[in-house]
Amino acid sequence: VALGLYFPRKEYLENVYIDAPVGMPLLHIHALKDSREEAAHFHLCQNLIISRARSHENNWFQIREKTGLLYLSKSLDREDFNMLSVGNWMPLSKVMLYVFLSSHPFQERECDSATRTTVFLSLINATAPACSSLTARQLCFTEMDLSFHIKENKPPGTFHQLQLPSVHHLCQNLSISYKLLAAEGVPFRYNENTTSVRVTRSLDREERERYELIAKCTVREGFREMQVEVPFLVNVLDEDDSPPFLPNGTDTADAVVEFNRKEGTVLSTLTVYDADTTPIYPLESSRKKYTGTIITDDPWISETFRVEHIFDEIHFNPNGSQVRGTRHEY
Repeated sequence: VALGLYFPRKEYLENVYIDAPVGMPLLHIHALKDSREEAAHFHLCQNLIISRARSHENNWFQIREKTGLLYLSKSLDREDFNMLSVGNWMPLSKVMLYVFLSSHPFQERECDSATRTTVFLSLINATAPACSSLTARQLCFTEMDLSFHIKENKPPGTFHQLQLPSVHHLCQNLSISYKLLAAEGVPFRYNENTTSVRVTRSLDREERERYELIAKCTVREGFREMQVEVPFLVNVLDEDDSPPFLPNGTDTADAVVEFNRKEGTVLSTLTVYDADTTPIYPLESSRKKYTGTIITDDPWISETFRVEHIFDEIHFNPNGSQVRGTRHEY
């Protein structure tokens, strides 16, 4: 079943200062494909959610349908800020936007697509600070963690841009460059010209579930140089693509039943491993996925014996990395 395009992040965060110019780029949002033929189209619904309570028509923010670049379509002045903040004494106001994703151009007011990500914008009641007053951390990275979710068995694609569009727009006299530090052979590439990070091949969660890289940024201003490093994490999302397996290939267990056995006596056990899934909660959902049945025509056997199913999370170690799975005991 093709699940379609998806976002590699559940949410994005960014700051917006008052009186920032029209056209100011704020955020670059990316999508990854389910199949190579798909093309991503981004769409913003015309409502801002303020303080999780009320909504307001969005007159300030727009997104480029084909590139996912979120930008200011109208300058946000103090009057706008007062209207969007709960009270004008607040130094900042948080608003929320939903960005939707589709493999075809959006129709007018089409806002019920299941594929969406949330953008949290902090509206700050001040003009943008001078670039020279910002730390290397502020110039290089936003407040959000660099943590991504990529589905296994999907086509390669670009999923993040390291350069901050707003800083690049405002601080043109600074030189800001990035590097992605990673072990040899990891399936990620950094492009210096576009500052984008790409997954270069389809991933396999049963081979590796998590990649831990480091994003390094260097800021140069005249003869001054500052560097900062932050973790860059990629979690691989599971697809149910590997069958359960039996240790030693044994799929049958013999049970010898002697007289005068007490109720609850364990007569025989059978172990099944599944590297593909981990226990899900509520536990009944995991139980329904696998059933243990005694195949018999004798009603006395059905009444007297039962199969119990317990399971727990275990770790496999393919290629030296740790991957979660489940051990089922019947």
